[in-house]
Amino acid sequence: MRAIVSISATSRPDNYTARALAVVNDELERREVSPTVFDARELSLSFPGHPPTDDAKRLQAAIEGAGGVVIGTPEYHGGFSAMTKLIIENLGFPSALAGKPVALVGVAAGRIGAIKSLEQLRGVCSHVGAIVLPGAVSVAGVRAAFDEAGHCTDEGVEDALRGIAGSLLEFIENYICPKYALEAMVRGEDTPWTSTI
Repeated sequence: MRAIVSISATSRPDNYTARALAVVNDELERREVSPTVFDARELSLSFPGHPPTDDAKRLQAAIEGAGGVVIGTPEYHGGFSAMTKLIIENLGFPSALAGKPVALVGVAAGRIGAIKSLEQLRGVCSHVGAIVLPGAVSVAGVRAAFDEAGHCTDEGVEDALRGIAGSLLEFIENYICPKYALEAMVRGEDTPWTSTI
């Protein structure tokens, strides 16, 4: 199994997006996949039209070498965060997300959750060529779902977050790995994908 990149796409200090993704990442590790984690609080990224930063190059290279990506965003004012968009803008053209399976997680303080931000993020990711998995996880009332130490206290939320990790890995194994392995066999090549079949 190739690496999974997990991106907490908000620069807000002490945010709940990172707490939600920590559950996803823990499930990936339980399934013996160690995710490469990027936290927007630690990234220095430039605006479109400016030279890419070292962080942007690292992020792009990690995604290009990954088998799949998890993106987490908060919902701000009815949409996904500006930092989420900035991360996507720093993935090159064509985007490093093109052809990559992408699982989405959204968090919000309100009762309807991050439905609006996830709909918009799905559209943007699809536009740049990502394969967006169905069943994005929207966490409503996120402040009540985690304690002060960052542990998830809502069994339903935890199950959903762990489930999205499983769905991503299953999609990669059932659809992406066979595709690349078949293409490699036709060309007579050996790739990291062939060893997973």
